[in-house]
Amino acid sequence: MENEKLSSELQTAFLGLLDDQQPSVRQALLAHFVEHPAASADFLKTIATGKNRPLAWHARWFLEELKFSDPSAEFVGFIRSLNYELETGTLLLNRTVFPRIDIGACCEQLDALAARCRELFAEPMTTREKCRVINRVLFHEHGFHGNSEHYTDPLNSFLEQVLTRRKGIPISLCLVYLFVAHRLGLELEPVGLPGHFVLGCYTEGSPFFIDAFENGTFRSADQLFDWLRTRQISPKITDLAPTPVREVLCRCCRNLVQHYEASGDADRARLFTSFVEEFESTYERHAES
Repeated sequence: MENEKLSSELQTAFLGLLDDQQPSVRQALLAHFVEHPAASADFLKTIATGKNRPLAWHARWFLEELKFSDPSAEFVGFIRSLNYELETGTLLLNRTVFPRIDIGACCEQLDALAARCRELFAEPMTTREKCRVINRVLFHEHGFHGNSEHYTDPLNSFLEQVLTRRKGIPISLCLVYLFVAHRLGLELEPVGLPGHFVLGCYTEGSPFFIDAFENGTFRSADQLFDWLRTRQISPKITDLAPTPVREVLCRCCRNLVQHYEASGDADRARLFTSFVEEFESTYERHAES
């Protein structure tokens, strides 16, 4: 009879082997997981939504290989875990529509972009100077740009598609920029303005902001306030505060609800509506506890 859980000894052993890519090791693990499907699925899904990104990727590989994977359920599990890491959450969100996404390839592309930036750094450099280098690499050398012509195309919101097509909307381009910056040790933060999305740097004398949709243009707080006023929005200082990971991912889902509705895909619109509701209900439960 199937045990409800793998023993702690087996879990410890498997944690040490999940990232071993030797064919013999992989086949041995697959064989054990096949013999104990329920317990193995629970174990792998827990790892797949955990904080250890490399192990999470390998756990998802096994889930896919064993057909244990339910990307939508995994994303809901991530939401409920309150264990939020932005790059992991972004990739899990991608898998709800593109379950065969090559996560390793996405990360390698981000690694390569960061490596190119690092080649161009000439220390000592300020964060602003390093961001100018990122601008050069992303927007000039690699041609990332805002997809103004087809803004509501849902593909603009998926990281793998943005990396492949090199175009997106403000939030998805900011995420590419942010993931590259984090690989370079830069302390940038996502900033969800009303009606727009930018990145903020708060480590220098006065904060500055980066508009990835406008090829990395630097903005001051006053310029962002002026931009809000032109759209009949009364600016508040809190508009410039960093946006929590939960709200960044929830905003991605809200965008996808709107964009799938615009494209006539009611099923996908309902799927992402359910994710928005899950984020909101999970937050409410956590706030009350």
